[in-house]
Parts: sequence; C-alpha cells; structure tokens
Amino acid sequence: TTLDEYRKYIEKDGALERRFQQIIVNPPSKEETIKILEGLRDRYEAHHRVQIKDEALQAAVELSDRYISGRCLPDKAIDVIDEAGARVRLKAMTKPPNLKELDGKIESLNQEKEAAVAEQDFEKAAHFRDQADKIKRDKERITREWSDKSKEVGGVVDEEVVREVVGKMTGVPLTRINSDETARLLTMEDDLHKTVVSQHEAIQAIAKAVRKSRAGLKDPKRPIGSFIFAGPTGVGKTLLAKQLAKFMFGDENALLQIDMSEYSEKHNVSRLIGAPPGYIGYEEGGQLTEKIRRRPYSVVLLDEIEKAHPEVWNMLLQIMEEGRLTDNVGRTVDFKNSILIMTTNIGAEQIAGRQELGLHTLARRSEEATYDTMKQKLKGVMEQSFRPEFLNRVDDIIVFRSLTKDNLKNIIDIELSKVIKRLKEKKLALVMTDEAKEFLIEKGTSLDYGARPLRRAIEQHLEDPLSEDLLRGTFADKDTILVKTAGEKDEKKLIFDATTTAPPPELVEVGGSTAITTG
Repeated sequence: TTLDEYRKYIEKDGALERRFQQIIVNPPSKEETIKILEGLRDRYEAHHRVQIKDEALQAAVELSDRYISGRCLPDKAIDVIDEAGARVRLKAMTKPPNLKELDGKIESLNQEKEAAVAEQDFEKAAHFRDQADKIKRDKERITREWSDKSKEVGGVVDEEVVREVVGKMTGVPLTRINSDETARLLTMEDDLHKTVVSQHEAIQAIAKAVRKSRAGLKDPKRPIGSFIFAGPTGVGKTLLAKQLAKFMFGDENALLQIDMSEYSEKHNVSRLIGAPPGYIGYEEGGQLTEKIRRRPYSVVLLDEIEKAHPEVWNMLLQIMEEGRLTDNVGRTVDFKNSILIMTTNIGAEQIAGRQELGLHTLARRSEEATYDTMKQKLKGVMEQSFRPEFLNRVDDIIVFRSLTKDNLKNIIDIELSKVIKRLKEKKLALVMTDEAKEFLIEKGTSLDYGARPLRRAIEQHLEDPLSEDLLRGTFADKDTILVKTAGEKDEKKLIFDATTTAPPPELVEVGGSTAITTG
C-alpha cells in the first residue's frame, strides 16, 4: 500500500498497526532501473517483435526521470519502453499500399466480365476471369509474405524513438533538431521582428534562451528563462510574450497569461497554487500550478508584477531557482520547461525622461541621456521596489526602449494590415495614400504612451467612419477603397473613394442571342 493509504486506514488503528511490520520500499536509482529494464527487455522484444537497443534503455531512464513528474522509477521508464515498442511495431504492421490497388483492379475486371457475359461474349468474359484470378493469386502471395514478415522482428527501438515517445507524453520537444528547425531557431529574431518593432535587446535575450534550451545546454533544474520586461507602457512587452508563444506553439493563445493586479491582496495569493484545506475550491487546483501540470512546456506571462502582493514574489523564488512549486495538495509542479516572463511599468518616468518637480511633472528628454544610463536608472528604481533575493534570481532585466516616430511608421503598417485582412473577407481591398498614413501617425503619436494611441487613432479616424459607410451600403458593387485626406489643419480628416478595378462584363453575339463574358 502507499504511505498515504497506510496512514489513512491502518496507522490510526493501533491494534491493527502493531500486527504489521512496516517496510519502506524506496524508488530504485537510475542504475538499478537500467538493470530492471535489461531484465525485462526480452519480454518486451518478444511481445512487440522489435529489437530494443541499450541506448533506448538508457534514454528511457534519463528522459523519464527528467521530464515525467508525479511518477516514480522504474514504472515510468517501463511505460516509455512499452509505448516505444508499440509505436515501432504499429509502423511495421502497416499493410502494403499496393494491396488496395489490386483490390480495385479485381473489382474492375469482375465488372467487365459481367458486362461481357451480358453481351454473350463468353470468350472475352473468360479472358477477364483469368486476369482476375492471376491478380488474386498475386494478392494472396503479397498478403502471405507480409503476414510472415510481421511475425518476425519488425523494427528497432532506439534513442530517437524514445525521445519521440517522451515528447508526446509531456509536450516537450525532445527529438533531434532537424535542419529546418535549426534554420528557424537561428533566424528567430527576424521572425519576432516582423511583429515586434524595435526592442532588439529583448528579442535577442529571449531567442538565446530558447536556442540554449533546444540545444540541451540549459541548467536542467531551472526554467528555460526568467525575465523581467521593464519600460514605459505600450512599447510591446506583452506583445513580445504573445509572439514568442506563437513562434513556439503556432498560436499566440497558447500563452499562459495571468494579470497580477488580481493578486494585490494577500488572501488572493493562494489562488495561484490552490485553496488550502478546509476552504472552498481545495480540490480544484491553482490558476498557475494546474495549467503548468497540464502543459509543462509553455510561456508564462505575469503581467504587471509590481501590482501583486509581496507574498507572490516570495512564491516565485522557488520557481526561478529550483524550477518547481508545490501546490495545495502537495504535488510538485515542474516549471523546468517553461519560460517565465514578468512585465512591469516601474520607472517608466525615467525611461521617458521625466523628472518630478513638486506636484508637477515636466517631460524633458535629454539627448545625451543614453540607453545604458536609462537602464541603470530604472534598475535603481527596481532595487528600491523589489526585494534583493527576488531580483537576484531573475536571469535578465530587459529594459524596453521608448518608441520613436520611425518605429510608429512601421507599427502603422502592421496595424493597417489587420484592417486590410478583415476587409478582404468582405471582398474589399483597402489602399492607403502616404498622406493618410501620415495623418494617422500625427493623430496617434505619443512617445509617453507608446503604440496604443496609434491604435486608437486607427479606430477613431479609419475604422469607425468606414464601418458606418459599410452599413449604409456606400461600397456596394465596389471592390477597392482608396483612403485619402481632405481639409486643412484642424479640420483635416480621412475620406473614402470607392472604385471598381475589375473590368465590366462584355456583351457578345452568339448565335443570334446575347451572352455576357467577364474576360
């Protein structure tokens, strides 16, 4: 029995307990587990009709011990070998592809034979019958050979198969890096820069952490990376985390995002790991621990970490240093394959070049204040706000730069592409003149508030009037919308000129009647 069941049912009854001698059975070591697997190898080879290599046994023990949590050796290593053998066996048992083709030929010849009989052409029918019989004999021979071969050793279980199995069980990519993924990892910065404008330091730090993890050189006891993204609002801190999730999993919604303003009070902190015994929700698990148990390979975003209660920071110490956390029911949750990103707006005034003057704030941007100076200022503010043991466990504090007007020109193209994509679903094309783009940039430029004012400018000056015209039917029978500016200075606004670029249908005389052609 397990220790929990022993304590629950036997230990509380003293008379029953003293009639048994308690023998603690500890999990075997890695070396002992390999010897156990070597003893079981013959049985699994005979059962699955495969050959299991020594390197597969070694990999099963190492990878299961490192990546499969909540279970003990040798149980999880045996399961890995069993599933790997079954996977190789199923691949070897696939029927020959030409059997289906032969069935089709036999069916076709039988139909032709019946048609010949119906036409009283018995000689032709006999010819089709002989052809069908010959193909049937070929099919029986191929089936017999495949059946005999399936009884033999059908494949080899090696380290790569074991890596594939453990990867499927845990969701962590463990297979050898192929040439396509190598090229993708080496150009990771370029992929992220397609959506995240500027912020090269942040993208480079994230890319290095991911490459180190996939190359197998990261510390196995710590997360892939733990970062603090600091800087002014609206410069792409949360966006970078979403694009990282999209790069790794193909979907930016795969990001585990937790708004830390929800945990500003001490009694809410327990929601992360689950309610304690005796409280409502004890058996439901925590917001953080339960999701990581289900998906250990993930990107965790703790948004606006400075708004969380200091007890949350204490909880994160164990994650950043040891890569694990114990939930409310005593289960150890593994964070070793996660990327932990915390965002903060602390010191945003220093990044923007602000200085406090009494009750007033004067925005002054000193040209000689370099990025490194700003970074040191901000780190000084963070050292006053966060505890030393918290900052000491973070891999890197990345300071995001304020966006310049040139950055906003790149951002507006990205934002407008989203509008163009939505209009394309309505079979409408959107063309923006340079003057229209400059107008939106002028209305949405705010170096203190980042890119969000630009997004609001697009909504107010482009999307709102455009949606009203769509509802009025202004663009009926049109396929292209040209956006221009009209008016002077304060009265300047965007106007829409709808046109049809497709050629009109032509009338052509065909046999005394009129037909319409569309070229």
